[in-house]
Parts: sequence; C-alpha cells; structure tokens
Amino acid sequence: MVRTTIIVRASDSLPLAATVDDEQTENALQEHKQQAKLIFRRITPNAEPRCSIESGQYTLHYLIADNVVYLVIADKSYPRKLAFSYLDELSKEFALSYGAKVDNVRKPYAFVGFDTFMAKTARLYQDTRNVNPGGSNLDKLNDELQDVTRIMTKNMEELLWRGDSLDRMSHLSTSLRSESEKYRKAARNINLQAMIRKYAPLGAVIFIVIILLWWRFT
Repeated sequence: MVRTTIIVRASDSLPLAATVDDEQTENALQEHKQQAKLIFRRITPNAEPRCSIESGQYTLHYLIADNVVYLVIADKSYPRKLAFSYLDELSKEFALSYGAKVDNVRKPYAFVGFDTFMAKTARLYQDTRNVNPGGSNLDKLNDELQDVTRIMTKNMEELLWRGDSLDRMSHLSTSLRSESEKYRKAARNINLQAMIRKYAPLGAVIFIVIILLWWRFT
C-alpha cells in the first residue's frame, strides 16, 4: 500500500509538499524518510526520470517532471505500475495548480495545501485489492498504467555504501561497450583487408615463380 508521499524541487531539494502522516506512520518511516532526503541530494540533471529504490520492506519510487521530484514510499509488494500511475496523477495535478510558481518559492512546504489532493488520490491506490480491472471507479487509471520494464531499479545499499548516483551511467556504459565492440570488429576487418591488399601482389608473384620453377625442373 501507499505509505507516504514527498514532493521537492529537483534543483535544490526544497520541500514543496508532503502528506500529513500520523505518529505511527511517522515513526515507522523515519529511517526511510531520511533515505528519501539522500535520494533527493543524489538527483542531478542527468538523473533517471523514473526509478525504484528498494529498502527493506519498502520501496521508494520517484518521478521527475518539470524540476519537481515526486516520491512515494510504498510496501515492497506494492505493484510498481500502480506506484508510477499514482505519481503521474500527482505530477499532472501539481503542474496544473502550481507549475508556474515552483521556481520562485523560497520557503519550505509552500504548497502544503496539495495534501488534500494527495490524500484523496492515495485512497484510490491504497489497497491493491480494491483495484479491480473491471471496476468503474478505476477504469481510467488502467489506461494510464506505465510500462515499468524500462524503469531502473536500485538498492538503497548501493546508494549508501557504494555511492552510486541516480544518473544514466549504467545505460551509457552498456552503450559504449557495445559501440566499442563494433569498432573493434570493424578495425580487425579493415586491418585484414589492408594486409590482403599489401601482400596479395607479392604472394601472387611468389606463387607464379614457384609454378615456373616447378614446370622448368620437371
């Protein structure tokens, strides 16, 4: 289920809005909210726009849109499709209501009133047992579920202990390795062709001389 949601400005991690949690939820998620702050600090202009970060019994899903980071902490068993559909709903409404003001605000939680919309939307996504593909109240959501096969998944330990960033270096590295292999194969072919062009005439001459010598002495 959806546990809590935090919205910050991507450029400087300024909190813009967050769900109002009860004391029990606040205590249970205290460590994971600290981890969320770490994620916000690790976000760069090249960061993955959608990412899921596993941490114990919870997963932190975030979405970046228009210099705003939308992050939800959900149970690890909660479907990623629903998590990102939920974040999409928030991003669309937030952009419509406050998009023009995001870059100019200076005080934290300037858009605290957005909690009302977050709470109402979270209730729709709160329990996956209520998400019936044939249900009338969530029909429109089924058309908006994201294809999550390309969304990066990381582990919180990678961020805490290995210092991993949230950018696309892994994809870039894979691409570079693939391109390097192509260039190596092309280089081998070019070298082979060059050797053939260089030594083929000499080889032909030697072959002809051998044939002539063989013919003469036989």
